Amino acid sequence: MAKAAEVSKRTLFAYFPTKEDLVLHRFADHETDAADVVRARRAGQGPLAALREAFLRGLEDRSPVTGLSDDPAVLAVFRLVTGTPALVARLAEFSSAGEAALASALADAGVPAPDADLAAAQIAAVRRLLATANMAAVAAGVPAAERFPEAVATAERAFSLLASGVGFA
Repeated sequence: MAKAAEVSKRTLFAYFPTKEDLVLHRFADHETDAADVVRARRAGQGPLAALREAFLRGLEDRSPVTGLSDDPAVLAVFRLVTGTPALVARLAEFSSAGEAALASALADAGVPAPDADLAAAQIAAVRRLLATANMAAVAAGVPAAERFPEAVATAERAFSLLASGVGFA
């Protein structure tokens, strides 16, 4: 890869500390997306409402972050990552850091500390589950446009559950 980029291995690994980071750098670019959404929300808009709106907009835009992208390069990375244990483990680290950033943004938005951590964990899990389900469907051959209505309905349901609690004891 260093040769293809016409740089030395030393230079390459100065930017990407591990081989896994070479593959997952685009994931790292989105590590704080949820926190950024909370911090940039409109005046009077709640954090969860802003996150819901951003996720639904991402579905419309076929953003890879939502899993609803049938771009061949995105599908190739998904298959590579999900089929490589070292990449799965490194991706979990990015997810964990994103969850911590979200908890911090929620705390800054006035959510009490213990609740901010719990909410961030739930929100991160829901976003990850939605994106993974969408990408799995698309990777199995369902066109993103065909998956879109179900993806929106599932996201709406998931964010409603987050807003009201799961509804059972």
